[in-house]
Amino acid sequence: MSEKPSAIIFGGLNTCSRALAALLVPLDGERLVSHLRIVDRFSVSPPTTYLGAEFPKILAQPDVEYRQANLTVPFAVASAFDPPPGKAPYSYVFDLTGEVSHDRNEVIVIKLTFTVARIIALEAVRRKVKAYVRLQQPVYETPDKGTHDEKEDVKPVRPLDMWWHETLRMLASIDDLPLVVLRIGFVYGPYVEFGLYALVITVASIYGYMNKPMKTPWGPGKDGVNTVHIDDVSGGLWACAKWIASLGRQQANITAGEKIYFHNDKSKVKAIEGACPPDVQPIAPIFNLVDDSEMTMAKGGSMITEFFGTTFEFYSFFENAVAKLKLDDIVEEINEHHVGTWTEMLQTSNPPIVQTPLNAYMDSWALSRRKLAYNNNKIKNVLGYKLNRPQFTHDELREVVDKWKAEGSWPALEGR
Repeated sequence: MSEKPSAIIFGGLNTCSRALAALLVPLDGERLVSHLRIVDRFSVSPPTTYLGAEFPKILAQPDVEYRQANLTVPFAVASAFDPPPGKAPYSYVFDLTGEVSHDRNEVIVIKLTFTVARIIALEAVRRKVKAYVRLQQPVYETPDKGTHDEKEDVKPVRPLDMWWHETLRMLASIDDLPLVVLRIGFVYGPYVEFGLYALVITVASIYGYMNKPMKTPWGPGKDGVNTVHIDDVSGGLWACAKWIASLGRQQANITAGEKIYFHNDKSKVKAIEGACPPDVQPIAPIFNLVDDSEMTMAKGGSMITEFFGTTFEFYSFFENAVAKLKLDDIVEEINEHHVGTWTEMLQTSNPPIVQTPLNAYMDSWALSRRKLAYNNNKIKNVLGYKLNRPQFTHDELREVVDKWKAEGSWPALEGR
């Protein structure tokens, strides 16, 4: 039996790293790696970000280590690559770094997304790792009709999205980096408190509590808002790591490489050290990962609100037109309908909820139109990946809510 690889996860403690760690070093069952180190800017003791009920148990195991570090400092990153005494060097690197808050200014986004990834990648090359897996959050917009494969030139839209994409181009331009990219849909699942669907689930529960329909301005809701369960994000990352480690970058590019096109301001990129020139189209192996639900706004909204005993509706044509023109102006008006009720639900819970990572406030980013519809055939055919959670249904939603409720993050209300 071959020796198990050792792995290091950079970033993502506030997104997907906790679930990946649970896959690599499960509390029950066989481990996939011999040693695991997780490195991020947050503290875990005391926690300065949400950890969920199970992650502290993962960290308490032997040969599992969390290190708090400033990943914008090259020395801190280099030090993180040094294995513990008597342990093998890290051979699998999972890069889950990147800013996910759309309200951060561009300078911060560049530093926490582009700069951090470049520092880690260059050190990974020096250490001659076998796999470097980059998780690419849903920062793209796809065309209106059908699903879209990895060859299509999907577009980043907002400033944060642009720099996630530019980070990908930079990584792809590092020839000796054993890079593979996992490009995911909108994540949901147990202990996933960030992103679009955690917010939608929370707000839908409020409208169910009020016995009122939940409304959105973007009718008729046929745009794709594709989902992926957190278990499959973890499974996909592991499948990518094993695949690239067995092939190497050159063969991986031949098998699954895609051109990555420029979509930014040339003057901005020119000023950033290490950026890929605008006229270059670097190639890297890319895999889309979404479930088989083919989720749209109408389908997802109806399924989630039905779970909470209410309905999902769209504003009338006139209201819709006004909302599209004045989205920023109506944010507060929309939130007035439900934010106060969430506080009421937390206070009337038995027992009352004093602290929760879940937020009911829908800002202009949350209320803006989404169009993300990926084709997932490539990862199934090339990697042989089989989805653990192929459909987003009431069963999956119930598991999410039950685990939040069990840890005291979700209100326990009589009859609900």
